[in-house]
Amino acid sequence: MWNWLKMSFTGALEVLIEMKNQDVKFNKETYVLAFAICYKLNSPESLKICTTLREEALIKGEVLSRRASCFAVALALNQNQVAKAISIFSQIMKPESIICTNLNILIHIQSNMLKTLIKILKDAADGNLSKFVKRQEFSEEVLAKARKKVKDVPALLAKFDEIYGKLHINGQVTTCTLDTLLCHTPGDRKSHMVLLSKRTVSHRTFQPLSQSLWAE
Repeated sequence: MWNWLKMSFTGALEVLIEMKNQDVKFNKETYVLAFAICYKLNSPESLKICTTLREEALIKGEVLSRRASCFAVALALNQNQVAKAISIFSQIMKPESIICTNLNILIHIQSNMLKTLIKILKDAADGNLSKFVKRQEFSEEVLAKARKKVKDVPALLAKFDEIYGKLHINGQVTTCTLDTLLCHTPGDRKSHMVLLSKRTVSHRTFQPLSQSLWAE
């Protein structure tokens, strides 16, 4: 199954590269697609392609979406290129999303910044936020990696377990993996509303549906 998927991703990436070679302009969604494919392929070569596409886009003054950048950060982390991941993450505007929150934790894990990691989690668990302000959420998978990292430091492990309990009580832990969060595509509510709005007019009589139905 994976071999088939890998072939599909590779084929799609080749098409995108050919588009780029033909000077076809990429929009924000095209970059998201390209970076997502590179992330899924998860190889040194795909990281190189992703990096090249990103650098070319920035040189041209194109603005990359937060989602595209998140795929690039995740790929760099998967390839143990922590410095590159940090560099890309630092350029993300408004890194308050659940994906950015978890990528930030992974960056601290892989950078061995364990005391700062604990502080970030503690601040998130202890924050006295208004009920109208959404709390930070953490992936169970990412927290498991954090615990594994601090398990050999008794003082940090004790703090982590205490914070972990608070996060659960606060409802700040999700079972979604980082991969699931990255690849989730929210429904386009706007397009549905546009469709609904359009459908309130009869295609046959060009009257509001309520009037059209009465006429029939």
